Amino acid sequence: MKKLYASAAGYTVLGLAAGLYYRELTRSHGFTGTSQLGLGHTHFLTLGTLVMLLVLVLEQVFRLSQSRTFGWFFGLWNAGVLVTGAMMLVRGTFTVLGNPLTSKAFAGIAGLGHMMLTAGFVLLFLALRKALQSAPTPGSQRTSAPARQVPVG
Repeated sequence: MKKLYASAAGYTVLGLAAGLYYRELTRSHGFTGTSQLGLGHTHFLTLGTLVMLLVLVLEQVFRLSQSRTFGWFFGLWNAGVLVTGAMMLVRGTFTVLGNPLTSKAFAGIAGLGHMMLTAGFVLLFLALRKALQSAPTPGSQRTSAPARQVPVG
């Protein structure tokens, strides 16, 4: 659970720093066009911070980390967020500086980041399914007789 919290906090710092970088770089170069630079900010905050906080809640309720697939999810998800966000920052920076990247290699690396995110989603759902299958169903933990209903009025 500490890893999830640390990841969420780290992505918050990274997302806010990416937003500051976006604002300052575009302002200092008088850039008013569109670039992927601003998307890095939102990707770090959404896919990083919000997803890690959501998974933290799921971990608290379902103990997802007891599944072997959870470790794979955690590693792949974080790698995917970092690769995807970094490629957005790199591509956006070059666009703002007037040298847009046209190499397919950068698109390929960003695509790998998205593939890691997709694999991470699949692993998260597998871990969640396993946790739900082993979770007790409502009413199955009853150790005493049902409560007697008392008439009102």
